[in-house]
Amino acid sequence: MNPVVQARELSRWYGMVMGLNNVSFEIAPGLTGLVGPNGAGKSTLIQVITGQLQPSAGTLTVFGETPWNNPALLRRIGFCPEREAVPKELRPMDWLTGLARLSGLEAGEIGGRCEAILDRVKLAREHWTKTMGQFSKGMKQRVKLAQGLLHEPDLLVLDEPMNGLDPMGRQEVAGVLTELAAHGTSIVISSHILAELESLCRNILILNWGRILASGSQREIRSEMKNWSEELTVQCDDPEKLARHLFEAGVLLGFDLDGAAGVLRIRVKDAPSFYPAWTGLLLGSGVTVKGIRSESRSLQNIFEKVTT
Repeated sequence: MNPVVQARELSRWYGMVMGLNNVSFEIAPGLTGLVGPNGAGKSTLIQVITGQLQPSAGTLTVFGETPWNNPALLRRIGFCPEREAVPKELRPMDWLTGLARLSGLEAGEIGGRCEAILDRVKLAREHWTKTMGQFSKGMKQRVKLAQGLLHEPDLLVLDEPMNGLDPMGRQEVAGVLTELAAHGTSIVISSHILAELESLCRNILILNWGRILASGSQREIRSEMKNWSEELTVQCDDPEKLARHLFEAGVLLGFDLDGAAGVLRIRVKDAPSFYPAWTGLLLGSGVTVKGIRSESRSLQNIFEKVTT
């Protein structure tokens, strides 16, 4: 598949400050998570992708075209900013109607399109007659998502779209995004809620100090990291006996046990060879295992290892 976004030796600086520093990457169709600490360059990258900033050096293309000063391409891109930019004195239908007119939508289809998009982001109809100054942060997030979807973009860029949403709201928005991706919309999401990105996104782009530290699926990122150690929490009836057995088998880098809770935490030397042998190791230990959980496969763990 052709990449949706492609960057080659891309840099963007502000005077003496580097926002992006000679980065090259590709973003494939589907859902991609943009991850990094504050000041990593995420906002700069988003502004270049959405045509708000021009690269200082190198190139970035979206669907094979440069977004800067390219109105035809920008019509294919939707954007949900982090900042609350909705006019407080307007109702959501008024706001979306104005944006629809600016986008060049036919007058006869605007009303139906605005209603459909508000229903799609699950903003309850009882709130449609209220001004947005009365809205909670979560309700404003839904309106911002609606404005990004109004013109049915091929690429949707979201900056912290889950901020202010309660758990039910995050689940509903995640469902909307998953459905969009399933129907061909490519989505780039920047978020600090890594658990949400982990469940949503097939691919991840990790930035820090204006550089790309890792990209690809979580599995691909782990496989490319040197000295990656698998960390497991095992609940069993005799953690001390299991620890001794695994240590004698030579598969551990370290362990920590809590006998009273029946928990053993282990770090594995060679994960690819460990897992095929895991069943045999358990059977040979004579210990009854009640549960196993990987602590090192979460996006949070990958992010911490990549950025430290």
